[in-house]
Amino acid sequence: MAGASQFPIPQRPDTGRRATAESPVAKVLLVGITLVFFSLFLLLPLFVVFQEAFSKGLGVFLKTFRDPYAQDAIRLTLLVAAITVPLNTVFGLAAAWSLTRFRFSGRSFLITLIDLPLWVSPVIGGLIYILVFGSKGWLGAWLSDHGIRIIFAVPGIVLATVFVTFPFVARGLIPLMQAQGISEEEAALTLGANGWQIFWRVTVPKIKWGLLYGVILCNARAMGEFGAVSVVSGHIRGKTNTMPLHIEILYNEYHFAAAFAVASLLALLALVTLFLKTYSEWRAAEQLKQL
Repeated sequence: MAGASQFPIPQRPDTGRRATAESPVAKVLLVGITLVFFSLFLLLPLFVVFQEAFSKGLGVFLKTFRDPYAQDAIRLTLLVAAITVPLNTVFGLAAAWSLTRFRFSGRSFLITLIDLPLWVSPVIGGLIYILVFGSKGWLGAWLSDHGIRIIFAVPGIVLATVFVTFPFVARGLIPLMQAQGISEEEAALTLGANGWQIFWRVTVPKIKWGLLYGVILCNARAMGEFGAVSVVSGHIRGKTNTMPLHIEILYNEYHFAAAFAVASLLALLALVTLFLKTYSEWRAAEQLKQL
């Protein structure tokens, strides 16, 4: 013991901060970089969109939306979203329930397939449907003989939009349902509840904020999708042009104020979506804390 006292272990001087804490300079630098990128790539573009939309006055802005082609594009966009979002909601609920409540062979492969549209270019998704349903596609001759038109028509736009948006609801629900477990469903089952009662009275109330989160993202992507829809639509004015396609046409024809006016409507929808997404994320996080 005496020998140990002759060789004391050197003590690290107290610097007043943890070993893993960043220096004040690093904090300022990181926050500054974040704010610069946020301003340059989000706030500035949004400001330019609204500034250009009103650059020729409120009259020109309102006149843009009195154009029949613009009204047709808005109606088609809302129609496609109204069809796509419920379909993907049903798929997302079914997929999340299957993947979190059952164990079966191929489960990991199914999860990978759900993520596929996130990694494949939307243009490729559109080309796939042309290969299948186009006039020279696998089913093209049969569809033509029966007077059914999918490509360059609304059904093709819906199919392409479903393809690019179907991961969002499922991906919003799977982590949440995995974290919540199945104890409450099992308790309801032992009390005599049937499958539908368990689903509507136990499962849905637990996942409602995660479900809303997925639906919001799905709806935003459905209304803003360009690549896949552009391939299958044919760009027929008044018939197959959604809002993003209508914006492209206006811009290519040098109607810049009108193009930015329609773009401002999409941007406004994006801001509303962002607010709802943030709120649903917060509520879902609060729900997880209570588990």
